[in-house]
Amino acid sequence: MSPTRSTRPSAASRPKASPRPKAKPKKRKRAKPNPSIAWARRLARYRPGLLGDTLDQLSELYGAQVWQRRLILTILTQSTADINAEKAFVALRAAYPSGLAPEHHEPGVGWGGDGLPDGAPPDWTAVEAAPLAELMSVIRPAGIATQKAPRIQATLRKIREERGDHSLEFLGEMAPLAARDWLTSIPGIGKKTASVLLLFCFDQPLMPVDRHVERVSKRIGLLPAKAPADRAHDHFLAMLADTPERTYETHVLLIHHGRAICQARGPKHELCPIRDRCRFVDPKAP
Repeated sequence: MSPTRSTRPSAASRPKASPRPKAKPKKRKRAKPNPSIAWARRLARYRPGLLGDTLDQLSELYGAQVWQRRLILTILTQSTADINAEKAFVALRAAYPSGLAPEHHEPGVGWGGDGLPDGAPPDWTAVEAAPLAELMSVIRPAGIATQKAPRIQATLRKIREERGDHSLEFLGEMAPLAARDWLTSIPGIGKKTASVLLLFCFDQPLMPVDRHVERVSKRIGLLPAKAPADRAHDHFLAMLADTPERTYETHVLLIHHGRAICQARGPKHELCPIRDRCRFVDPKAP
């Protein structure tokens, strides 16, 4: 018998496989634009010099503002008048005396209270260890003590556990945003509270935006009308990127202007040096 022939076609007669389509290169995702930087550029393009003009006009009215270190009642001032925070801090001093040397509180422009009388700081170890109900009773003049007392103790505990004592001096050696992030990692401490402490105690270029600053800025057009309060802090960081040394005067002048002239009700337009550039007065102001 003859050997059986293979029915498999030879290599030459086999149809060639069609080449595989090349994989399309993956498109790189574009990084989302930073809304604060975008706003600062938009403002510089369509309303050039607005922030500088505002600061220059307010400086003429209220005087030049030079940073000096202040004692700041950051947590106690949340959602209350500064004068009430002063009463609560004096009560802390009395309830938990430290026996240390007296401190001086320089209120300065932008502070809404009378200023603290000279006195030694509280014993922060005793404040941290105090029964919660007792601490709430002591700081009741500052309002919402049920929230503020746990926040104060949580802040003191975190500082002591991570640093070994209650000193905040290490924050002055950190990069501004890193220091802000460290503080805002404590429950109840937001960007405003952290920025106030870092600006007033360490001259860190971080812009606190409270209700007065927010109102004045949105009326003038320094901030978008619908900008969330949390984002407003970063908008100012972008606007002040080339002049961070003006952060302190920006905060102090805007907050004081909001209290003295650009009030929530009945703003005194006739006294305002910025009225020609204010979108609240003229929606088409330059």
